[in-house]
Amino acid sequence: MPTEELTYREAIVAALREEMQRDPTTLIMGEDIGASGGPFKTCLGLYEEFGPARVRDTPIAETGFVGAALGLALTGFRPIVEIMFSDFLGVCFDQIVNGIAKHRFMSGGRVKVPLVIRSIGGGGLRFGAQHSQTGESWMLSVPGLKIVCASAPDVAYTMLKAAIRDDNPVLVIEHKALLSTKGDVAIGTEPDGALSGPKILRTGSDATIVASLAMVPRALAAADLLSAGGIEAEVIDIRVLRPMDTRPICKSVRKTHRLVTVEEQAQVGGWGAEVAAQVVHEAFDYLDAPPARVCLPDYPLPYSPVLEDAALPSPEAIAAAVRALM
Repeated sequence: MPTEELTYREAIVAALREEMQRDPTTLIMGEDIGASGGPFKTCLGLYEEFGPARVRDTPIAETGFVGAALGLALTGFRPIVEIMFSDFLGVCFDQIVNGIAKHRFMSGGRVKVPLVIRSIGGGGLRFGAQHSQTGESWMLSVPGLKIVCASAPDVAYTMLKAAIRDDNPVLVIEHKALLSTKGDVAIGTEPDGALSGPKILRTGSDATIVASLAMVPRALAAADLLSAGGIEAEVIDIRVLRPMDTRPICKSVRKTHRLVTVEEQAQVGGWGAEVAAQVVHEAFDYLDAPPARVCLPDYPLPYSPVLEDAALPSPEAIAAAVRALM
């Protein structure tokens, strides 16, 4: 399959366009996604191509339009909801965790809930504490909900297509600091197996680094720093947080004997704790050091550029965490 260089933003638009062309029951709803193309331009050109019936500008009322998406999903549509900032997942939290995630189970499997929630989050762009969260920890403990994290254009493309075709609700977390990053994308690729979980991006023998979203390129940069000093780190993009498959991570740790997780969230309640717990359970005898977690400090993300940069995990901080285990 020939590839095309796209930005992360363009990859999202391409996936949406292809799936809307493929299936006329697919539509997208959200704030300012119509003629303006979305606040982050992740719906650019869709309104002109598919019209207001399938690209629906909504009021500033997440509880309302997320609830409406559930109704659409139950009546034969495949709705996609865009949450402008992941922080606003809190507004429609009840609709997601007590409605969308539980509906198929409570119907005894008689109904499907083919619904995608796209939320755009993350720090690094000076949006302040209320507009810079990624939000996945809030949803991590909710059965019935799939959670995927897109760290690069090709991942954003294939995972979004797979999520739209899934008959279960999927939360797709995108990172606004990655929107302009570029990568090769195989346009037209069928998304079979795209929600399959962790992927090794760099092989190594001395430590395993597991990261998500914008922390993935930072983990790769940390691996370069470590390599210059003779330490070879294996870097894994976790990609799917629910259902979480830690088997590839455990296999890597059995080889490297050390684990570092990197996430743009507070340490308490983060996915890194679950990965560490499962690795300890499955590969305890192979660990030469306790698992380490590189996270945000335990306070809201600052607006100050200097303070925000200091709070976000840096390649240097990730590399230091690995060296401390050696």
